[in-house]
Amino acid sequence: MVVKPETLVGWHRKALQLFWRWKSRGGRPRVRGNLRALIAEMVRENPTWWQRRVASELALKLGIHISPRIIRALLARRIGTSDRRDSQRWMAFVRNHAKAMVACDLDVAVTLRFQILYLFVVVDLGTHKLLHVNTTPHPNATWTLQQLREAIPSDHRYRWLFRDRSGIFSVDLDRSVEAFGVTVLKTLVRAPKANAFCERLIGSLRRECLDWLIPLGERHLRGLLREWAAHYNRGRPHMSLGPGIPDPVPGGAIPRKMHGHKVPSCVAIKKKAILGGLRHEYRLEQAAAYPDEVFAHYSCKRLSRHPRHTIEFDAGLDVQARGR
Repeated sequence: MVVKPETLVGWHRKALQLFWRWKSRGGRPRVRGNLRALIAEMVRENPTWWQRRVASELALKLGIHISPRIIRALLARRIGTSDRRDSQRWMAFVRNHAKAMVACDLDVAVTLRFQILYLFVVVDLGTHKLLHVNTTPHPNATWTLQQLREAIPSDHRYRWLFRDRSGIFSVDLDRSVEAFGVTVLKTLVRAPKANAFCERLIGSLRRECLDWLIPLGERHLRGLLREWAAHYNRGRPHMSLGPGIPDPVPGGAIPRKMHGHKVPSCVAIKKKAILGGLRHEYRLEQAAAYPDEVFAHYSCKRLSRHPRHTIEFDAGLDVQARGR
């Protein structure tokens, strides 16, 4: 067989490549899938981080030592330039500025005679407190501006007002709101979920009040809204607050695991009806030292799970609990 010298040199190079491939067949250990997913998640959720910061975070806090070059190679394969964000998310922005933000939105309710009434709500994003709620059959920019004046006090701490792109919010209204020292932030076009705080508030309003009642008119609906707003701010637990209450009554908070499953003998459980008994609020109050003859007049009595306590139901709205 006759070959050229170049062919022989090429065979030698190919054989050398195969030799070193066989000799280094073990190679560097592969990065496990869960670690690759963790690195990708860290980069996605932290826009300012890159390979060196991720490597330092893994080594110093998680005890995982990996080269920044390997992280760069993994990110080049898993996260492209289009997937990497150079700005923060809306949720991160809202959480960082929630105490200085308020949001407003509109909804509708139908009366007994099929009249359309518009509801306007203003909520504090930091405390989730319902600042203002009102209704009208004919909303306009002038009426909406007056509602914002009643909701936002003169000594407010707010910097931004979050609203959608409804036609009721005119340019003149935005200018008047900015005169309060509040900057108007509009949601994206055709993004109803962007104003999620107000949407969730209106959903709670419907599930707890409007879906169970038929408003007789504007005055009747306004009274229902004000009663539910007081319950929402001062008597309704909010899971997003820990759970907690936006505007708790002074001295009404009870430390967790203070009494466990027991009802102390020195307190009484008070019950208050909301919206005609549609909802109820419960609280503890210092019990008076009534004689045993008074408790004998209660018509309904049953034992609680704890054998040493008796819960006695009054014919009215109060519930008494005392130890035996």
